Amino acid sequence: MSRKQLYWTCQVVGWTAYMISDIWRYSAFYGYNHGLIINSSIVILFGIFITHVYRLLLKKLSWLDLPLGELLPRIFLSVTVMGIIMVLVNLPVDYLTIPRFREQVLEKGGIPVNFVLMGLLSWCKHILMWSLLYHVFQYFERSKNNEVERLKLEASVKDFEAKMLRAQLNPHFMFNSLNSIRALVLENPEKAQVSVTRLSNLLRNCLVADRQRTVTLSEELKTVQDYLSLEKIRYEDRLNVQTHVTPDSLSVQIPPMMVQTLVENAVKHGISKPLKGGFISIEAGREGNFLNLAIRNTGVLGNTDSGGFGLLNTAQRLSLIYGSAASFRISQESPEVVRAEVKLPVL
Repeated sequence: MSRKQLYWTCQVVGWTAYMISDIWRYSAFYGYNHGLIINSSIVILFGIFITHVYRLLLKKLSWLDLPLGELLPRIFLSVTVMGIIMVLVNLPVDYLTIPRFREQVLEKGGIPVNFVLMGLLSWCKHILMWSLLYHVFQYFERSKNNEVERLKLEASVKDFEAKMLRAQLNPHFMFNSLNSIRALVLENPEKAQVSVTRLSNLLRNCLVADRQRTVTLSEELKTVQDYLSLEKIRYEDRLNVQTHVTPDSLSVQIPPMMVQTLVENAVKHGISKPLKGGFISIEAGREGNFLNLAIRNTGVLGNTDSGGFGLLNTAQRLSLIYGSAASFRISQESPEVVRAEVKLPVL
């Protein structure tokens, strides 16, 4: 059953049940007559109409999006207005369709005020009940929809991260690493074997990274070390690596392949360009409940793909995982040194 069908079913069944109770109540006071069926039918049809108009106004004015403190006064005011309208409709219908009621009105020279107030109170009570049931239903419906959207978002984030991580390694790096290892096979077989192992470790870490939300900094640095060792075969003395990591930061959880992405970006845009090569410095330390990471490398930011795939991926992943609690920026530290900084909370 669709939501629209469910709504109209509840409207018809609910108001029909009220009509039956209304006929029974009037019969107890005035005795049964065929006019009661006409009376209740007219009033209940108008009740369906006025509550449906109220529902349309709720949607048009976006009251359902209001906080509870602003919504409640609007509900009570609307219920009061609808109660007054229903009394103004109900009294003339009673007068025309219920002979005993008409006789009492003529005997007393008008409708008693207490009768009007009792009718208003009764209608406000029933319409308030309708309104509360409708709002409670909407609340649970929205909660369910929000949960579905949250699950969809989590699935999208996971899929996004998986695709990004699988595409992380530069194809040129793979091609160059295999060529370097091929050259080592005859020249230095032992070093070639170690290099194959490092490449295998790097590929395995890249492929399984999407299954892990975080890894320790220590595990991530092992992946980075494998990567830099393979690049060292190609660049030899042109690549100078420096590492400054405090022991208390090694156990901190970070997104997998994050440091690897920044280091690869530093090699691609910093070390590979100048003929003399350059340096890469990896620095990490804790500051209170935050981990500060810095990747410094030889290079000029104007020549760096600062809006490239790897850096964009890093910024998006940090935002998805930590929200505004994490930060990432890349800057020109000195005329020949680029600095990429990451600050993230310790979980």
